[in-house]
Amino acid sequence: MAAYDVMPDIELYQPATVEDATELAARLEGTAWLLAGGQDTYGWLKDRAKTASAMIDLKGIDALKGIREIPGGVEIGALTTLTEITQHPLIDERYPLLREAAAVVASPQIRNMGTLGGNLCQDTRCWYYRRGLSCYRAGGNICYADSPAGMNREHALFGASRCVAVSPSDTATALCALDATMIATSRRGSREIPAGDFFVGPDVDIINMTALAADEVLVSVRLPDGWASAEFHFEKVADRNVWDFALVSIAAALRMRGERIESARLVCGGVACVPYRLPAVERAVVGKPRSESTGQQAAHLASRGAAPLNHNQFKAPLMENLVRRALRGRA
Repeated sequence: MAAYDVMPDIELYQPATVEDATELAARLEGTAWLLAGGQDTYGWLKDRAKTASAMIDLKGIDALKGIREIPGGVEIGALTTLTEITQHPLIDERYPLLREAAAVVASPQIRNMGTLGGNLCQDTRCWYYRRGLSCYRAGGNICYADSPAGMNREHALFGASRCVAVSPSDTATALCALDATMIATSRRGSREIPAGDFFVGPDVDIINMTALAADEVLVSVRLPDGWASAEFHFEKVADRNVWDFALVSIAAALRMRGERIESARLVCGGVACVPYRLPAVERAVVGKPRSESTGQQAAHLASRGAAPLNHNQFKAPLMENLVRRALRGRA
């Protein structure tokens, strides 16, 4: 049997506590992968494009699971499955934006296994990179998608810096719109990372897509009361209804005062290397009613500054249309 057809030797560690996991992450820093639901990890191993010398399987750590009310909001363990998020009464009552985002991830089977932390920390899906080609993100000196012959229909309109791959997470856009906070821990202690700072573009780090250090474990996500029970809109446009990533998506949270928008958060997915917030649109709609007219007036601001590639020009008007739909209110 050819060596290519045999799984490489990988050491498996199965810690029972967060302390054990952080100890392992520090000791094996740079050589081990953290394993949650495994949907991204097993894809890499199946394609044989990447491998690791060790896996730290977090699934036995009960402290990383579950949804609970805390002072000032709700906390979700990083190993909570996406299916649990879609079915939990606290999320349904206060943060249905996240429920809707989680409900469109991949397929029911994937959501049963996949975790919130895994969905947030998955690597980009650019097929050149996933095939193991030596692009900028893989340590090379070229972006195949951003070349004259590159196929880039699914790639970025904004924030490209050598790499034009987009953030693949559906839940990330919702959490950024909700002003969530990620809690990461290591042997050095815990730290809080605002969702807007958790995801990083290639201008900050060409290899990693999050701000997590190699020895850190994402333990939970906290949702603040400030956006609980606001008016929400989530929509994802993809080529298929299941098992597909967003061409463009939008997550909108609107806090109303009477009939007018008091504050707003609008975040698009599928258009940048990180969840792409729309501050110009947010500013433009404050003080206005949630209506078709408001959406029409603000929509053009969504695509301002876009730098389309050869095959993804359609994403700019699609963004604008999703903004209109998010702001028009209930049809």
